[in-house]
Amino acid sequence: MSALCDLTATDLRRQIAARTVSPVEVLEACLDRIGAVNPAVNAVVVLDADGARAAARAAEAAVMRSEPLGPLHGLPLLVKDTQDVGGLRTTYGSPISARHVPAADAGCVARLRAAGAIIIGKTNTPEWAAGGNTRNPVYGATGNPFDPMKSAAGSSGGSAVALACGMAPLATGSDTGGSLRNPAGFSGIVGMRPSYGLVASEKRGVGWSGLSTDGPMARTVADAALMLSVMASDDSRDPLAYTLPGEAVRGRPDRWATIPDLDLKSLRLAFTEDFGFAPTERHIRRVFRSRVAALAPLFAAAEEATPDCAGADDAFAVLRASVFLAMHEKTYRERPEMLGPNVRANVEEGLGYSLSDYARAAAAQTRIYRAFQAFFETHDVLVSPTITLSPRPWSEPYPAEIDGVPTRSYFHWLALAYAVTLAGHPAISLPLGVDEAGMPFGLQIVGPRGGDALTLGVARALEAACASDPRLRRPVPDLAALAAARPLHEASGFMTWE
Repeated sequence: MSALCDLTATDLRRQIAARTVSPVEVLEACLDRIGAVNPAVNAVVVLDADGARAAARAAEAAVMRSEPLGPLHGLPLLVKDTQDVGGLRTTYGSPISARHVPAADAGCVARLRAAGAIIIGKTNTPEWAAGGNTRNPVYGATGNPFDPMKSAAGSSGGSAVALACGMAPLATGSDTGGSLRNPAGFSGIVGMRPSYGLVASEKRGVGWSGLSTDGPMARTVADAALMLSVMASDDSRDPLAYTLPGEAVRGRPDRWATIPDLDLKSLRLAFTEDFGFAPTERHIRRVFRSRVAALAPLFAAAEEATPDCAGADDAFAVLRASVFLAMHEKTYRERPEMLGPNVRANVEEGLGYSLSDYARAAAAQTRIYRAFQAFFETHDVLVSPTITLSPRPWSEPYPAEIDGVPTRSYFHWLALAYAVTLAGHPAISLPLGVDEAGMPFGLQIVGPRGGDALTLGVARALEAACASDPRLRRPVPDLAALAAARPLHEASGFMTWE
């Protein structure tokens, strides 16, 4: 079932510039794949075929006129349904916004479009991105491409699944407690959480909070870097996206599109199964240890070690609740029936905290940040499993237990990701084969403060080292089986809250 849509973004961009393929041909291949496979997984929830075809024809004409081409010229792009696309239905997975059509693109979407990307449509997300299971009452559930009855994680689950299935070469995502990394891990693709402020956002409800960020999702590290080179920017509406006077911190495509060539033998590797606190499943610990055994010899040194993350669970819970309280308290008080259980739980939790609780959480986050700085003085890169467990059925709202031990909340199972969120370091999920259940396994690679380029370089070096090993290279779903599968909307419980 291989087609143009299975090529990498970097390959497609070169071929479009060389006129060996047309943006129209690439788009049609993506639309054909969506038509064949999407019913089985429900990843793409809004499709703008007419608008995309018009944009592809215009992109082709620009190539034929030998006009200057943007870095993403002619590349199909899918956008997460929490990010506005002007003129295209954008619901945030909420019945409150089921008919919402924004007038303008979100900032990161506008930058991607200006670079030549062709927007095909929107991808599924849990309500207001609140949850690690992509499921909402507007569009229903999204299924894992390796087993549609299992979870795609979240909240960028639709984007991850679409990429794994070849519906587009690039897709957007966002991340608070792992929403770029967790679905990437579950679907066998690349998802990167950039450093705070690198990808400017005018949409964060609490502008000074660095918990949430937009970021790139792709099938290869080079494609993610190409996408990041466009998304990285300054924006005065984002208080975290400052630019140092006289220094082009952002807006330099070569800074991110050109991944540094790294000699892994010059780097000191640290590895952890749980950051000292995450409830990592025994199964995943075994798989992770086997990956470390294969990768450790590539580095100058490797040791099991972790920054001190004491208090991370409490700090993340309080800080996350404060953001949801700021964004949704009004709706909660006026129309609580229009909010799903995850959002209500976060708002109610926030209402129960005091200013003393918030101060304690902020102080704990600061301690964790400083622990990360001390840790990276003696280590160059840190790896962990991306996510604490192997995919479970999407009919399960969230994992209530791991290895028989109850979880603390609907997001506790995302602890491997939010440990890094609290510190603000760049992190990327790299697909490394499958686990013991035959589902994709993701390796989380964490770089030092501001080390986005180094993190990409390590990921690309590992990707190249594993490319020839069938046990470690990126797994690919059975597209023929998905094309023949029954539509996911026929499954019991498909259309419900998270």
